[in-house]
Amino acid sequence: MALIVRKYGGTSVASMDHIRRVAWAVTATKEQGDQVVVVVSAMGGETDRLLKLSEEITPVPAAREQDALLATGEQACSALLAIPLESLGYRAQSFTGIQLPLITDHVHSKARIIDLKTDLIKNSLEEGIIPVIAGFQGVSKNGSITTLGRGGSDTTAVALAAALKADRCEIYTDVDGVYTADPNICPRARHIEKISYSEMLELAGLGAKVMHVRSIELAQKYQVPLVVKSSFNGMRETWIVNEEDIMENSIIKGVTLEKNVSKISLIRIPDRPGIAYQILEPLADAAINVDMIIQNVSIEGYTDLTFTIPTTDLNKASDLVYEVARNIDALEVRADNNIVKVSAVGIGIKTNPGVAARMFKALSEENINIEMISTSEYRISCVIEEKYGELGVRAVHKAFGLDATESTETGS
Repeated sequence: MALIVRKYGGTSVASMDHIRRVAWAVTATKEQGDQVVVVVSAMGGETDRLLKLSEEITPVPAAREQDALLATGEQACSALLAIPLESLGYRAQSFTGIQLPLITDHVHSKARIIDLKTDLIKNSLEEGIIPVIAGFQGVSKNGSITTLGRGGSDTTAVALAAALKADRCEIYTDVDGVYTADPNICPRARHIEKISYSEMLELAGLGAKVMHVRSIELAQKYQVPLVVKSSFNGMRETWIVNEEDIMENSIIKGVTLEKNVSKISLIRIPDRPGIAYQILEPLADAAINVDMIIQNVSIEGYTDLTFTIPTTDLNKASDLVYEVARNIDALEVRADNNIVKVSAVGIGIKTNPGVAARMFKALSEENINIEMISTSEYRISCVIEEKYGELGVRAVHKAFGLDATESTETGS
């Protein structure tokens, strides 16, 4: 008998027909003798609907109250799934993050998990009850409802799988696994059967929408066996595993396009120790993630500093940076949200010379200018003008031989 944590995303529970279909799938697994813990997202479109309601009142709702509002989407969905499970003759109960409890820090809209109690879930399983957990949400130590960020139900599911020592964690979504690129951008993108935690972590952090970044971090840390499947059709799936569990690796596993990117440049700032810290500390305190950073060569005691941040944080970050710029007598602050990030990801980057040059050549052949470059053991990222984003992805994807042949596209 296996213990399985199974997460269903918003598209998988988008209507009552979808929810009934999920209930049948869960009971089929239960009939095989396995124990199942289910984690659900809000019904497709519900989180956006709730956000729109709050923004009709004020463009910047109080973060605490917005989290309390958004958490109701998952709470409703968990109850709506428990009801048909009961009607099919199975004992089921819905639980919120507060009831578990799933304890987080106090950072609203992107809280991190501090602790997760499993006594309630274990007792339910022992009694033959199917627990249905509202994903995406938790509670801070001061009792406020918090949310884990968009896609946070993945993190809830992996955290539960780790805490329960589940045999595997299954992520059900609207695609049948991970592809070498977004098929909507690259129609010839190939399906990936196995991918390492490290590669998947990079892909998720660079714009691939299949899984939440922190869920991959947790899966890798606690060695949770992870598989991504489709709720709707097909037998294909992608396993996320350790590097040593993959027989062969291509140099590049996938290419991503990240649109939620903006850059801020501070022009002519004093080139002295502590300046970079002075600029970036307020952003860290505001939980704004700074990614790529470039500092120019010093000229006559002055330099320029450019860094990228999520576009969703641009307004807040700009206010903080303008304040610092005044304090350090910077000549100018420039903000640009007309950019995207194209990244190539793969284990082979660290052992194969010339990978970066190959990527740069592919972009240059399409007359695409590179504005910023960042590298790691597993990825190469280039910031380019927004209008060239999809073209850049296709060019890089083709350059590394990732386009599917006709036989692989048809599965023959």
